[in-house]
Amino acid sequence: MPTTALPGFDQETFDAFVLARDEPAWVQRQRRSAWEAFNSLDWPARDHEEWRRTDIRLFRLDKYPLGARQPLPAVPDHALLDVGVPLGGQSRAVNGVPQMSQLHAKWSAQGVVFGSLDTLVREHGDLIESHLFRQAVNRTGDKFAALHAACWSGGHFLYVPRGVAVNEPLHALSVLGDGCSDLGHTLVVLDEGAEATLMCETASLAETGSGLHAGGMELILAPRAHLRYVSLQNWGQGVWHFAQQHAAVGQDATLQWTSSAMGGRLAKVNQHVTLVGSGASCQVNGVMFTEGKQHFAYHTLQHHVARNTHSDFLYKAALQDKSRTVWRGMIKVDPAAQKTNGYQRNDNLLLSSEARADSIPGLEIEADDVRCTHGSTSGRVDEEMIFYAGCRGYTRMEAVQMIVTGFFQQVFDRITIDSVREALSRAIARRVRDYE
Repeated sequence: MPTTALPGFDQETFDAFVLARDEPAWVQRQRRSAWEAFNSLDWPARDHEEWRRTDIRLFRLDKYPLGARQPLPAVPDHALLDVGVPLGGQSRAVNGVPQMSQLHAKWSAQGVVFGSLDTLVREHGDLIESHLFRQAVNRTGDKFAALHAACWSGGHFLYVPRGVAVNEPLHALSVLGDGCSDLGHTLVVLDEGAEATLMCETASLAETGSGLHAGGMELILAPRAHLRYVSLQNWGQGVWHFAQQHAAVGQDATLQWTSSAMGGRLAKVNQHVTLVGSGASCQVNGVMFTEGKQHFAYHTLQHHVARNTHSDFLYKAALQDKSRTVWRGMIKVDPAAQKTNGYQRNDNLLLSSEARADSIPGLEIEADDVRCTHGSTSGRVDEEMIFYAGCRGYTRMEAVQMIVTGFFQQVFDRITIDSVREALSRAIARRVRDYE
């Protein structure tokens, strides 16, 4: 691929985009710096370790416009979460364009800020400037990261002040129309001792819809903060999905991160958690279900910077048809991170003889007083289990659905939000077809 911007994301379009947004000068400087990096960087090469199992030669940036406006649609029927549950606030965007946001008065009265990042960057510029692309996401890490940092729009922002505990979940939804683009950025900042639950969901208007998502996510937890974060990816089957998802967890802070991936043509996601303060802890629960010719590549990093930190990553994937997953995990322990306890595991259930799962766990340890372990399994459904269920009156389809649900149960049991657990279970069960 060429190294210069393609039509639709050319210099003239970018200049008009920046001018129309009326943002603070520091945001414009960030954007223009990232745009220069985008134009100077090469597209990822197949000989790069991170990309050699992921082929994007059919991807064409010029097919997708930047910020196509359209009216706010109803929540797609295939969206995973029931937005009718009691919420403390909501934020929605369509095609990277903000559509609505609301926050309950009792939370705004306590200093909580939640809604469209596009709007709030003008209203709370000093607060956002100290965090946006500062501690987590590297905005020039590769060409997709630079594109996102230059052209992000339709994002969401949550800030919870010191000592405030938001005991109602907040919900953010990003919707993508067929053939459109979404470059949304989610920024979450919890001050010292703050607590919150945020559920972020993505969905296309049509399950078969195409499009581009080049997104970013930053979770920043100050000392003793506690965040439950849910990321549910349910794009249409033709969407190219590229994302940088990073978290920085401070001293004695805890992060529970539930991530699911079921939509998209191709997904390439970097999910990094950095434990920057002593006593920091994170638990990441990952669910992937692939079908057709979907290709999902997830690269996770558990980076232990400070001593006495704990990380626990569990990713499970079920694959049918000719789909493929690539999971490449790394536990990195810095020299100062003594007393580290790190664990990672990836299990894969193959529902087709043509499906493929690549699992590549890794350790990079520079301290000598640690406990770090990893594991991986891949296998097919045992025919004896199907026969056993059939003897008790279940159809073959019902048996396979039960087996797949049971395979994910270990992850479901770790999810403390009932609506998320039930929604994921239903979404996976309805996708399962007869086992070959």
